[in-house]
Amino acid sequence: MRLFVGLGNPGAKYARNRHNIGFMAVDRIAEDHGFGPWRAKFQGQIAEGRLGSEKVLLLKPETFMNRSGQSVGEAMRFYKLDSTDITVLHDELDLAPGKVKVKAGGGHAGHNGLRSIHDHIGAAYDRVRLGIGHPGRKEAVAGYVLHDFARADEDWLDNVLRGVSDGAPHLAAGDGARFMNAVAQRTAPPRSSTGTARPPSATPEKTAPAPEPAPRPDDRSALQKLVDRFK
Repeated sequence: MRLFVGLGNPGAKYARNRHNIGFMAVDRIAEDHGFGPWRAKFQGQIAEGRLGSEKVLLLKPETFMNRSGQSVGEAMRFYKLDSTDITVLHDELDLAPGKVKVKAGGGHAGHNGLRSIHDHIGAAYDRVRLGIGHPGRKEAVAGYVLHDFARADEDWLDNVLRGVSDGAPHLAAGDGARFMNAVAQRTAPPRSSTGTARPPSATPEKTAPAPEPAPRPDDRSALQKLVDRFK
């Protein structure tokens, strides 16, 4: 069994925040892959289903971001999972908007949700890092992540969520490369290979007719002209 955890803050006030892209991702997976209804458990909302041959539990902690580990730890203990059975989908300031990367283990890089999960289950879990970009100044980060996505972000955000959902069965199977390929098909689709269009055939330029040679001056004598006339 796999546990996919989307990070965010509960409530309509935060639903479209950049910090909630993890919630958005697991919502899209649940919708696209026919998971059961969301229900309250483990201090969060859970939905059960299958991705390929794998049974998967989706979890949205409702403990608020900085206490996400409480919910994750409770679910992990209940199902007797190892931390390596867990994949956390979260917002990532250090990736440009629309970029996605997978990572196994590592630090929390100051992310409050990951910091809490580290405290409760350790660092040996997988992550899907969903790029939201950085506001440029450290003091602006809190306001940035707790602000809704702009209207200009809607296209790339939808492509990222669709790509994550498309690749979710590969993610559940532990195939990060195929997962990333599925994401790329949405976020950076290959160009259509229609070939190089032939240039229009050039119309041959019309050649102007050569001018007729100018008549040579008649320099015959009067007698010669008379002789030639009767030849």
